[in-house]
Amino acid sequence: MNLHTLTALELRSRLDRGSVKPQDILADLRGRYEAVEKKVMAFARPPSFEYRDGAAAGALKGIPVVIKDNICSQGDLTECCSKILKGFVAPYDATVVERLKKSGASIMGKANMDEFAFGSSCETSCFHPTRNPWNLDCVPGGSSGGSCACVVADEAIVALGSDTGGSIRQPASLCGVVGMKPTYGRVSRYGLVAFASSLDQIGPITKDVRDNALVLGVIAGHDDRDATSAHMDVPDYLAEMEKDIRGLRVAIPREYFVEGMDADVRQAMMEAKAKLESLGARFGEVRLPHTDYAVAVYYIIATAEASSNLARFDGVQYGLRQTGGSKDESALVGMYKETRDKGFGAEAKRRLILGTYVLSSGYYDAYYLRASRVRRLIREDFDKVFKEYDVVLTPTSPTPAFRIGEKMDNPLSMYLSDIYTISVNLAGVPAISVPCGFTGSGLPVGMQLIGRPFGETDLYRAAFHYEQGTSWHKQKPKL
Repeated sequence: MNLHTLTALELRSRLDRGSVKPQDILADLRGRYEAVEKKVMAFARPPSFEYRDGAAAGALKGIPVVIKDNICSQGDLTECCSKILKGFVAPYDATVVERLKKSGASIMGKANMDEFAFGSSCETSCFHPTRNPWNLDCVPGGSSGGSCACVVADEAIVALGSDTGGSIRQPASLCGVVGMKPTYGRVSRYGLVAFASSLDQIGPITKDVRDNALVLGVIAGHDDRDATSAHMDVPDYLAEMEKDIRGLRVAIPREYFVEGMDADVRQAMMEAKAKLESLGARFGEVRLPHTDYAVAVYYIIATAEASSNLARFDGVQYGLRQTGGSKDESALVGMYKETRDKGFGAEAKRRLILGTYVLSSGYYDAYYLRASRVRRLIREDFDKVFKEYDVVLTPTSPTPAFRIGEKMDNPLSMYLSDIYTISVNLAGVPAISVPCGFTGSGLPVGMQLIGRPFGETDLYRAAFHYEQGTSWHKQKPKL
């Protein structure tokens, strides 16, 4: 029946008519998983194809959902693809999982990811690297690489990822799917294993814009268990996106279209701009002058917060525990050292050491405090632009997918993969990546649309009308 190729809304229509049952969808997905997963390696561990009914009725009734391995689901392994959390079974559901279940969705499994979301390639997982379905020698992006790869490979209908510096949008661009990073506070972080608490957000990854809006409408909204959760009404995204975009004011930031961008990416962006203009959008060039500082600011703030958050993983209460100790140290100190040495991978150690350093006595003011001040300037850059414009258009990634192993020995080069996405997290604004073309070698290119705080509606309008006028999202890799 090829149900695995359909969107959530297409499947929901069939479910409502009674022509398909939830078990039929999962059976079809099982066949697809068995056919392609050994090539793609999108999952952290084998998913469940048993229908776990979430509710009697709801927007996602009967739809299976894959979630990233850093989102808690009660009774399921949640290991963040790290050895240090080996065997950890979540004792509760994250708020987004609760809301998925109340909408009738079935949690199918956990997607592979960079360890603790530390990465831009999905290569730092303790299990295996995920491969890009468009070219199995290339990365899918990260850290939500497994979530994006399983959607474009039709191993999943929809998925959730998390985005701290581009971890939904960058792999969405490299895999050719739709990925939304909502406004900070739009979606509850309760039950998301924290990386950098002031930057993290959960968002949907889907085959098209309509499904993305559907899923965000389910998971968004205030949550008393998350102190950063905003008291904001959730719009009807599906209804609002239908409104045309004539007169929509779109900004092109000069700082994002500079030397170093892949030529095919630049060409795809120019064609996307022309398409939006033909639909009635009005463009203007703007400046975001503090963009040059974004990567440095991010890798101070994010690593500092990671250092604090990951201090809890010590082998005492859960996860991996190693014994240790020598004549010069106690067994307890030795256990801490051995557990964290054996439990964390190389990239995790790199970031934890950097974060601990910038928070240490004598360096806090020089690094973390100064970075926080520049972060405010980056937010003010966006505030000024959104006084005159509705949406900012940029590439999602400066390059298409790169080859597996190409950047693993060059951390700085890897970090620059997120140069176009990091500012969004620092400013706390929403952004969506939408397929907008292919390179000459057949790799996807993504267009990023950035909105004002809680302006997801404008993003969905622009993305939806652009998508309706193109066919990029309909193209599939041949696995």
